[in-house]
Amino acid sequence: MAQDVEVSLCDFLKTTQFSLQLDESIVTGNEALLLAYVRFIKEEKICQELLFAKQLIISTKGESIFNVVKAFFKEREIPLNNIISIAIDGALAMVGRYRGFISFFKKSVPNVCAVHCVIHRQHLVAKNLSDRLHCSLQYVITAVNKIHALKDRLFRQICIENDEDFNRLLFHTEVHWLLNSACLNRVYNHFDLVIKSFENKDNLLRNNLIKVKSDIAYLTDLYNKFNKMNLELQGDELNLIKTKSIISAFMSKLLLYKRKLERGVFYQFLNLSSVKKRDDEVLIYCQHLQALHNDFNNRFEDILTMKIPAWILDPFSSTEETELQLQEELIELSTNEELKFKFKNGYQAFWLQKQIPTLYPQLWAVVKKFLIAFPSSYLVERGCSAVASLFLKQRNLLQIADRGDLRILLTNIKPNIDKLIAAHQAHPSH
Repeated sequence: MAQDVEVSLCDFLKTTQFSLQLDESIVTGNEALLLAYVRFIKEEKICQELLFAKQLIISTKGESIFNVVKAFFKEREIPLNNIISIAIDGALAMVGRYRGFISFFKKSVPNVCAVHCVIHRQHLVAKNLSDRLHCSLQYVITAVNKIHALKDRLFRQICIENDEDFNRLLFHTEVHWLLNSACLNRVYNHFDLVIKSFENKDNLLRNNLIKVKSDIAYLTDLYNKFNKMNLELQGDELNLIKTKSIISAFMSKLLLYKRKLERGVFYQFLNLSSVKKRDDEVLIYCQHLQALHNDFNNRFEDILTMKIPAWILDPFSSTEETELQLQEELIELSTNEELKFKFKNGYQAFWLQKQIPTLYPQLWAVVKKFLIAFPSSYLVERGCSAVASLFLKQRNLLQIADRGDLRILLTNIKPNIDKLIAAHQAHPSH
């Protein structure tokens, strides 16, 4: 069945334009796995499918990745020119100017649009901490690591005795902002219990945690906001237009938070509002918010400066400011009553109508990249995480580069991940 799905997918890709999403990861036994997803339009809908999983036998360098991709497309007789966009992370093997995968790929397809994963860039911004805030975060991580094994059982018992909602802290060893949100929430919600667990055992760490409690409250509030934004940057319906809106809105919020904190207004930071803080600490938080805004501005320059024609969002508005070569088609479209009816469902549903590419090819040539391009590489990253979990935790012996095995795995895991995201949206502090 999996083989039939692959054949059907490859046959379809031979005659349509699509977006590609790539990522490589090291799995058990020091084996390198390359995953690829595709995004395309079928039956007036945006579809996303796993294309292949391949082992990188020789190396994980950009040229090796390109050769694997090129060989697959040649074997399946899919023209490389059908790829209009590629989403990748910021690894040197992918984005290197001379030896990266994109540099090799553009020699074959010069006009391909390369998108650096917006979630990866957001991770990099979120790690932008001042020395003091970084140190405070390290205290939290150290505390969580120590409340593990035997101490974890002690902490669980303390929580039960105090009738707490949660009775376990997350084991956390890396400074990864997405996990920091859950970790910080649990530490801050049980701050007194965490402090109590270190009485007469590690007074230095205990005193440091008490000293930086306001920092922990600030970081907890901030990472909750980052986590919410991260969830908005995932999903099958996300496109470059929505991505720009989400990023622009978050950047504006950062400046709003800064102005409010400068005035002593903390209602956007509920945890911070409940603790004592000095004026110099608030100043540090304001400076950090400004630094985050500046970092966003630098890392997302291509997204923020991306020009989105107004007629994409509303094709029935004035056409006077439209490029001359598009005005004729736009006038014809704006008077097409049969197509206009579907605009009530939003601009994306409108442009995905099957008649659009045929009737208005010049307009469609502009619109398609905004709708089909992957804004992030979260699908392949999720797939790599699923594979790693399968090997490390379950010690499964599936032939993971076999597309049938992997397709079954990711098909089964997606509903669980969707439930996890939905649960997190409903209860972000859990």
